[in-house]
Amino acid sequence: MTTAAPTAATPATTPTTPAGGIARIALVGDRSPHVKSHTRVPLLLDALASRDGLVLDAYWIPTADAAAQAADGTLARFDAVWVLPGSPYASEAGALAAVRVAREEGIPFLGTCGGFQHALLEYARSVCGLTGAAHAENDPGAEDLLIAPLACSLVGHEGLVRAEPGSLAESALGAERSMERYHCNYGPAPRHLPALTAHGLRLSGHDEDGQVRIAELPGHPFFLATLFQPELHGDGTRPHPIVRALAVAAVARAARRAEGSGDRFAAALAATFAGSRSAG
Repeated sequence: MTTAAPTAATPATTPTTPAGGIARIALVGDRSPHVKSHTRVPLLLDALASRDGLVLDAYWIPTADAAAQAADGTLARFDAVWVLPGSPYASEAGALAAVRVAREEGIPFLGTCGGFQHALLEYARSVCGLTGAAHAENDPGAEDLLIAPLACSLVGHEGLVRAEPGSLAESALGAERSMERYHCNYGPAPRHLPALTAHGLRLSGHDEDGQVRIAELPGHPFFLATLFQPELHGDGTRPHPIVRALAVAAVARAARRAEGSGDRFAAALAATFAGSRSAG
């Protein structure tokens, strides 16, 4: 199966990842040198390894391939799934399939910007029964827009986000309030938010005007989606706390896997991506 070349992290001197249990993360998105969040990923992975001892073996999965890899079980073999910005995606179905696998299989998940939007869209369609829910960027003429144009663009915007006390968002941020950076033009339509929360999704972070900026799924090992882009935090040498929290969750899953069928996992994943791996 053909994939874009994955990003490689430099192993830490004393890795947190146990021997035989390297944490493998699927980076779902249409990789481009023109998308700043994509170019930040190698820096973040290196920093996680060198600063925190959190070693992630990363594979880029184009959205055009994600649906097939969700169907054949490949995505379910990863220790984390991160749906990155860069919408409109080449395949909306692929992005939604990646979200669904992570949600249903209990795989640590992070969705940022477009990943946030598609996490809500997947939940609305698959869990809430809103099968006609649509994304305005993909289907501007749709009657039932779950993700609609923002009244004010957030491209290049920085603003305060407040996390609900006791939420995964607060735990991951390590604080109740945080200044965050955005690069988006779309967000959730308020009229659909009650349906999402009624079916179990927690809208756990808001801006100063009360607009939803973070969503999470209680009962899931780690399921977090942010409209802001934590990968744009700082200069990339100090990973955002949310990115670090995802890495911690991935390493914990890898450790559990290493206690069981880790060798079979490694062999299966290596066979799937044979010939596609290179640093960069």
